[in-house]
Amino acid sequence: MHKRILGKTNLEVSAIGFGCMGLDFGYATKVSRQEGVALIRAAYERGANFFDTAEVYGPFTNEQMVGEAVAPFRDNVVIATKFGFNIVDGKQSGLNSRPGHIREVCDASLKRLGVEIIDLFYQHRVDPNVPIEDVAGAVGELIRTGKVKHFGLSEPGAETVRRAHSVQAVTALQNEYSLWTRGPESNGILAVCEELGIGLVPYSPLGKGFLTGAMSKDTKLGEGDFRKVLPRFTPAAMEKNQALIDLLKRIAAERKATSAQIALAWLLAQKPWIVPIPGTTKLSRLEENLGAADVTLTPRDLADIRDTLSDIDIEGERYPPELLATTGR
Repeated sequence: MHKRILGKTNLEVSAIGFGCMGLDFGYATKVSRQEGVALIRAAYERGANFFDTAEVYGPFTNEQMVGEAVAPFRDNVVIATKFGFNIVDGKQSGLNSRPGHIREVCDASLKRLGVEIIDLFYQHRVDPNVPIEDVAGAVGELIRTGKVKHFGLSEPGAETVRRAHSVQAVTALQNEYSLWTRGPESNGILAVCEELGIGLVPYSPLGKGFLTGAMSKDTKLGEGDFRKVLPRFTPAAMEKNQALIDLLKRIAAERKATSAQIALAWLLAQKPWIVPIPGTTKLSRLEENLGAADVTLTPRDLADIRDTLSDIDIEGERYPPELLATTGR
């Protein structure tokens, strides 16, 4: 597996990481803890060394799964987790990035992960009630005390990144970015990463499954699948967005790859400091995703994708209004 560097602090990770959320959170299909541990270890055996989780996934169970899985090779992997929500009676209940809460979450995450230090600690969503300078300062103190190595932000606005970075160096941003979610190109996120030397870790790089080509307007989402509330996953939107899948399938056939691999290879081709974190519950899909690191798109391929994308209007917002409002702050 090729390696990439996130940020100026030289955090080296596999070119493709593993987003662990979907193993037991967010979707109708969940795997057992034993199955999840086995899949994470399979990812490591195939070259992935970058594993992403959060306290709110579960909540708590995802961190425990990741901690158990990586215990035999802890020193060889990079673990990212997140703070920023209140969790009440086992459910997410609003934002909370007060410094005292950040410290509490850090200590709890360390225990659940079974580690002595968190490699990358993200603010999960910007809390408008807490100045970002206070958040950065709290994480900076955790770094100085040896509980955290690197500071990250998820779905911030570009100006927030600059303010945070002026207090504590930001190593990575985790924003949604893919062929059908290209906001970082226009909202200043790619530009601020380039300017400040910050890595970008795209989540949902396969469009929450849509870009694999395995979904259509006839796909039925099961109970408990969070995609049921997302505007892009209505039958009408998926039918309209099929033009993007047709593009991926065409290029995949020419490159003897899969649609998912082309989508991931496109992200890797955008910047050398971009590291996508696709998730899956299946070993075959895991191997397919990691194999994208060996797919190189030619300048002609990239131009073809760019030109075709310019003629495709993506239907539907990526989140409903209340969730969209928590991004870009």
